[in-house]
Amino acid sequence: MATALFLGFSLLMLLRVPVAMAIGGAVVITLISAGYGEGLYIVPQQILEGIDNASLVAVPFFILAGNLMNVSGMTDRIFTFAMTLVGHMKAGLAQVNVLASMVFAGVNGTAVGDIAGLGQLEVKAMRERGYPADFAAALTVASAIVGPIIPPSVGLVVYAYLSGTSVARLFLAGLIPGILVGVSLMIFNRVYATRFNIPVQPRASLRQVLTAARDGLTALVAPGIIMAAIVTGYTTATEAGVLACAYAIIVALIYRQLSWALVWKALTETMTMSSVVMVIIGFSTVMGWLLAIEQAPQQLAQAMLSVTDSKYVFLGLLIVFFLIIGCFVEGVPAKLILVPTLLPLIDRYGVDRVHFGIMVQLALLIGIATPPMGIGLYVVSEVARVPFEKVTIAIMPMLIPLIVTLILLTYFPAISLFLPELIMGKG
Repeated sequence: MATALFLGFSLLMLLRVPVAMAIGGAVVITLISAGYGEGLYIVPQQILEGIDNASLVAVPFFILAGNLMNVSGMTDRIFTFAMTLVGHMKAGLAQVNVLASMVFAGVNGTAVGDIAGLGQLEVKAMRERGYPADFAAALTVASAIVGPIIPPSVGLVVYAYLSGTSVARLFLAGLIPGILVGVSLMIFNRVYATRFNIPVQPRASLRQVLTAARDGLTALVAPGIIMAAIVTGYTTATEAGVLACAYAIIVALIYRQLSWALVWKALTETMTMSSVVMVIIGFSTVMGWLLAIEQAPQQLAQAMLSVTDSKYVFLGLLIVFFLIIGCFVEGVPAKLILVPTLLPLIDRYGVDRVHFGIMVQLALLIGIATPPMGIGLYVVSEVARVPFEKVTIAIMPMLIPLIVTLILLTYFPAISLFLPELIMGKG
């Protein structure tokens, strides 16, 4: 059944069926082909059991917080603040693009939200100052990868639910890797600036920096409030999501940029995105149940152990595997399908689950910037009005620093484990 399940899912994905429907369709087809057509009543039961988990309530709240901050004009203030800091450097606006995404990551937590929120503003500013449109659009996608690594992160909340690990530990573990991803892209921008004659912005005065910092302060302190609340144990991840929503509303009221129309827009976008995530989780639970019946995790473990008993070779194979998967399947459904299957194998090789979570998060995120199915490429193509083919070609060199960073994180677990072990002790 496991083979039929994956073949059915792959075929439906190739036919461009939406991910949730592809998972559900593959499950139903597999059950019927295996002679269990009369047992289809189990499917809705498993779906309900899959989404009946308190920790998943955090997901819509973090999505809502990001949408509220998006409609409150916070993206403009973040961009202005980043401009005053690094706009005068070589390839200054390219550096602003990356730095703004790093700041916005602590507010939004989703890559697509970053592209939709900051993308249009960033690409427009870069084009007006002489940057090629395809380069500006491609960099916007690459820098958005930082979003779901630096906390808060919807993807890490989902992984915590799947793996039974602490949300606080995962959020802390994502800080240094997220900064590393941003730094690697800024180094790439600097190299790019030496090859092309890119105009340099005038240096901002101290007064301009302080003014922008004051206006952007609300965005800068948001991640700190959320992280402090979770790490100190003052709130759970779900309660921190509620806190983030309350904070977003207060900020919008202070700046007088909140209206019922904007609130309604944030709510409808949140409901749409949350519904899609929950449907995927529900169908993925049924898929996991089928794989468990077939003892697929145990068979995979035996197969991998027969190939190699080296932890480092195994990690290398995982990198390649997740990079390929990320090209075709989005991060959340890929985790839901693969993480429960791989966890026994991870434990057998002695890989820390928090370290594994950050590694999987980055590897799958690179997939949103990788053809042929990278969703980030399609989103920025629409937002920036740049042909998909041009964005695809421009993104390819930017994948190099991202993959190098992934390799470093994979083989040096201390990069992701240092902060959680320092603050919370060894798990």
